[in-house]
Amino acid sequence: MSAPERIPPRSVTPGPDAADLLAEGELTVRGRIREASNAALYCTVTRGDREAACIYKPVAGERPLWDFPDGTLAQREVAAYEVSEATGWGLVPTTVLRDGPYGEGMCQLWIEPEPGPAPGDGLLALVDGEEPGEGWKAIGFAEVEEDRTALLVHADDERLRRLAVLDAVINNADRKGGHLLPGPGGRLYGIDHGVTFHTEDKLRTLLWGWAEEPLTAEATGALDALRTGLADGGALAAALSELITAAELDATRARVDALLASGRHPAPGGRWPAIPWPPV
Repeated sequence: MSAPERIPPRSVTPGPDAADLLAEGELTVRGRIREASNAALYCTVTRGDREAACIYKPVAGERPLWDFPDGTLAQREVAAYEVSEATGWGLVPTTVLRDGPYGEGMCQLWIEPEPGPAPGDGLLALVDGEEPGEGWKAIGFAEVEEDRTALLVHADDERLRRLAVLDAVINNADRKGGHLLPGPGGRLYGIDHGVTFHTEDKLRTLLWGWAEEPLTAEATGALDALRTGLADGGALAAALSELITAAELDATRARVDALLASGRHPAPGGRWPAIPWPPV
C-alpha cells in the first residue's frame, strides 16, 4: 500500500463529537503508516457531511508481546484515552474501539502537527556539561559517539509534567520522544499507548526530570478525580473493566493511591531499564 496522502480534518476537534464520528462513521483506508511496528492505517472517517482524518490500528495487525499477554494493544490505547479524559487534561487524542475494514481495532483522531520542528524538537535536547540549563530537566547521560557523552534533557514544561503523571498512572512502558505530538493552539498530545496497564512496574519514559519532586496541586486534584472514578461503581472503573483485566484495574487503583500517598513523582525503580529504546 502506498504512503498515505494527508487529508486535512474538517474542523473536528477532540471531544464527544469526535468520539461519535470515530465510532459510527464510515472508515476509508487511505494508506499505511510505514514507520509503525504494528499495522497502523491512515484513514478518513465520514458520517453525513462530517469527515475527519484518523488512525485505525486493527487487532489483527498486532504482533504478540510475551510480556503483555492479556488483552490487546488496541484496548490499552483506548483505556489510556479514558484515563486521560478522566484527569480533565485531554492529553490523548480521541480514541475509540470499533469494527473496521480489517476487524476490531482502535481508531484515533488524527492530530495534524503544527508546522515547524518535528515532534519532540524543543521538548528534548542533548547538551554538553553535567547540569541542565534554565528551563530544562535532566534525564541522564547518553553516548552520542565513541568516547563522547552528552546530557539528555527535557523541557521544564507543564504539558510534559501532566504527561509524566498520566504515564505513572497507566504504567507506560514506552514514552519516547516521537510519541510527543504538538497540536494546534499550543496543545501537546501523547500517542502510542499500547504497552500500558501492566500489573508489574514497567514505567519507561523520557520524562524523569521531576522524579521525587512534589506533585503540583493540579496533579493532586487530577489524581483525586481518578480515585473517585476508579472506585467500585465509578464511571472510569466501568469503562476500564471492558478494556483491561480486573488485576490491571486493581493495579491502576493502587498506583493512583501510591501517588497520592507519597505526594511525589515516582523515581526509577531499578528493576527495569528506566528509559525506552530507542529513546526517540
